[in-house]
Amino acid sequence: MQKSNKVWQLLADLNKKAAISEIIINRTDAIFVEVQGELIRLDFTLNDSDIDDFVNDVAVNNNRNFGPGAPILDGNLPDGSRINIISKDYTKTCHSITIRRYSKAIKTFEGSPGIFGLNPQMVHLLRSMIRARFNVLVAGGTGVGKTTFMNLMLQEISAKDRIITIEDTRELQLSQPNVVRLEAKPGFGDMVGLTQRDLVKNTLRMRPDRIIVGEVRGPEAFDLLQAMNTGHEGTMASLHANSPGECMIRLENLFMLAGYDLPMKALRYQISEAIDYIVQIKRDKNGKRLVSQITEVTGMEGERITMQDLATTKSGELKLTGLVPASFERMIESGVSRDFFLNT
Repeated sequence: MQKSNKVWQLLADLNKKAAISEIIINRTDAIFVEVQGELIRLDFTLNDSDIDDFVNDVAVNNNRNFGPGAPILDGNLPDGSRINIISKDYTKTCHSITIRRYSKAIKTFEGSPGIFGLNPQMVHLLRSMIRARFNVLVAGGTGVGKTTFMNLMLQEISAKDRIITIEDTRELQLSQPNVVRLEAKPGFGDMVGLTQRDLVKNTLRMRPDRIIVGEVRGPEAFDLLQAMNTGHEGTMASLHANSPGECMIRLENLFMLAGYDLPMKALRYQISEAIDYIVQIKRDKNGKRLVSQITEVTGMEGERITMQDLATTKSGELKLTGLVPASFERMIESGVSRDFFLNT
């Protein structure tokens, strides 16, 4: 790291401000930070050489190639923040840099009351889903807090479980003792590259109690669904989707990227058997990140996957709908009372 570099100095100054969740460099004179959902332009100017040197530092620190043959770089900064860089060959200005910051302190539901708009009743429901070893998808658009929410859920996993995580860029935070963290990487020098799909396949040979995929975005969806359908309960992953219905469609599309020609009914049956719950996250009109729905995948009717909402947002608050989950008995075993879903 070059301490005299203005980009590193800027990041060091911004790291003192806990409220900043995103740092964006569009041009040398167009630098923005996100604070509570609002983008604020900084009165600060960089120069091209500082940005070039910073990008080279990041590439070296992450053992990644960056240049004409590899114009996009995804990696981490030393503090764990995620960084994406796209070459200036495609921006016509400078390298475009986007940094997603994460809190260094691992958050818990107890230590963050009201986080994601969750009241104690909803927190109890989410904890029960983890204890009952349901397979859960966390869905939402870009920047709504899927990773932050997954980190909250991960803290509820028993310290006795062996957890295997799979990510393309490290973002998940875990405090349990028996954790193996796998990271997909392209080939670099003599190192052979491994994709997320390669890692998901290998994970099944590693005796996992829990498989956690940071974000499903490719053909690894096929292998993950196979794992869920062959006894690997308690799996969790995030997915880009703006609704539970869209989440199912996206899973279908990602499944087909694996190249298997499966009848649609058979594909949907596999999905319906694998996924138990979808937790949908959105931003409200003020930019606040909220859990907007908790939806159970209940099975199939004809060729259609059936779902029911156990909780939806009413008047800005997540509340139970009064519907009883098909998996009610497993919920009871994990600590939910028999009248829980009647308390709307």
